[in-house]
Amino acid sequence: MTIWQPEPGETLLGRAPMTFATGAAMRVKGMRWFRDTERNDIQGELPGWPEGPVYTTRSTGDAVARNTVKGAAMAVGVAVMAVLSSAGGNVSGSAGPDSGKDTPDDRENEVEDFPVMWAAPGTLARTLPWQLDPARSDEKRYRTHAIVTDRRLVVVGLPYHKKDSKIIEDEVLWETPRSNISEVEHRDFKDGEDVKIVFSDGSWCRLSSFRRQRVTGYLIHPFEVVPLDSLTPVQRGAIENFVATAHAPDLGTPVVTRRSAGYFRVEVPVPSELSSFFGLGSRSLVMDTDGVEVPHKDIRPEDL
Repeated sequence: MTIWQPEPGETLLGRAPMTFATGAAMRVKGMRWFRDTERNDIQGELPGWPEGPVYTTRSTGDAVARNTVKGAAMAVGVAVMAVLSSAGGNVSGSAGPDSGKDTPDDRENEVEDFPVMWAAPGTLARTLPWQLDPARSDEKRYRTHAIVTDRRLVVVGLPYHKKDSKIIEDEVLWETPRSNISEVEHRDFKDGEDVKIVFSDGSWCRLSSFRRQRVTGYLIHPFEVVPLDSLTPVQRGAIENFVATAHAPDLGTPVVTRRSAGYFRVEVPVPSELSSFFGLGSRSLVMDTDGVEVPHKDIRPEDL
């Protein structure tokens, strides 16, 4: 196997599957576009990219019709759920932090159009690899992962074997220093899995991952990597106790970051859990300056 590794002195922070996002609103559902700043389609201008599908937004009438059919199906589903619930069945569900929302943040780019690349000629977003596009790369056989370190953002590609997701053959497709990233935002419309990355030259991309927090948690909020030997004996003892009680077949070196609230996030990688489907496995802890675990209710998104 060929597993991507950081350089000496570089700290691996997170790794997760990542692709270009896909439209969810009815006018753009299942579609994506690659745009310049005049909203022209530029996929034919991207060097080395194979030919891909050409999409056309649905008309308002078509979108309304699809929404009507969807609404009817949902109504039937609600009725069935009500019957099951009245019969005593456990049909409750919980919405996690990435469960999405029905209100768009950017109607122009989420409902009327759905660009996943916004880039003037010569800008960084145009260098992103075509393998990130699900319409050009068959996810049944091939996956792309985003890797974040304290120095850079990396995209690797690897074959996907459904019967054995532990087979890892990484190929570096793209990378950029973190200094080239000016802003990272969660985009929660519908699925709650998208992320917008804005580069320092003004170009941007919209990516998606069902495990986006594994990467964005180290890109959105400010943090400081803290060497283990700079922690107090009490803090180190808390980490050692956490590692000793973690349920994992093998554990790597804990990575400690200081968050804006003053808390410490401890991430312990589990190398044996690395998979082409899930990315990097880990165990995590948020503790205060006294080494005491912070209750979940007191943990803010920027502490994760």
